[in-house]
Amino acid sequence: MADLVHPARALWWLFEPVHAVTYFQPECRDAFEEAGLRGFWRGYFGGRSAPLGAVDAPPVIAAFFNFAPAMVERALPALWSLASPEEALAARDKGAGAALARLLEHVDREQVEQAVETLEQAAARLDCAGRVLAAANAALPTPTGLYERLWRAATVMREHRGDGHVAALVASGLDGCEALVIRCAMDMRREQLQPVRGWTDEQWDAAAGRLVERGWLTAAGTVTELGRIRHQGLEAATDLAAARVWEDYPRAELDRLAAALKPISALCRSSLPFYPVGLPDNS
Repeated sequence: MADLVHPARALWWLFEPVHAVTYFQPECRDAFEEAGLRGFWRGYFGGRSAPLGAVDAPPVIAAFFNFAPAMVERALPALWSLASPEEALAARDKGAGAALARLLEHVDREQVEQAVETLEQAAARLDCAGRVLAAANAALPTPTGLYERLWRAATVMREHRGDGHVAALVASGLDGCEALVIRCAMDMRREQLQPVRGWTDEQWDAAAGRLVERGWLTAAGTVTELGRIRHQGLEAATDLAAARVWEDYPRAELDRLAAALKPISALCRSSLPFYPVGLPDNS
């Protein structure tokens, strides 16, 4: 495992692509459509928010954080008339399990079992206080299939880190759109990220203006030294919020987990299209 980054971040780089198969693989899209959630965004919002129950848009706007409220409101609560949360949960387990079984067909099963066992042990030790999405996923019954268990454990870990990241963004005084604008000023592209989060040009430009006023961006839209420092600080806060579960693990055990996850993660990641979470190119 890399020494130049926090262990919590290095492990996130590995389990995030495992979670992400649920959004893009054909088995997952087919499972959501069979459940009645036709169209990418119905599957996304239905599958990801289903652990919360048949919620309306406001809790999901809060939990997902960087989606434009109008985009969430187009999906919720209307999609619950098409599929219940229980049906959405069954569909995401079915789809993710089938997708991972295909993607990891040539990975040694013992290696997958090792990754599952360690991730499940870590997930069971998580403190989910203040982490709504992680807590809701952790409270679900554990699936029986190996690949479904792999996906579920990776998802609990991923949502735990994501909840902590939202807390760090809020503590930094950023709203959902501002968080995206500053990231695009650093190393991502507005034309890729803005449309998939639903913000209008007016909302995006207003957020950029607020960041200019705070000294995070220049008038030309490039990140300032202050902005870079502040962004590094919130990423460090995210690592710290995700670190506690790993603190008692010996380094050798963390290295074994990373070694088990690396080929799994690489195969999952290689199958993904553009996925706007900010993973490094060399993870």
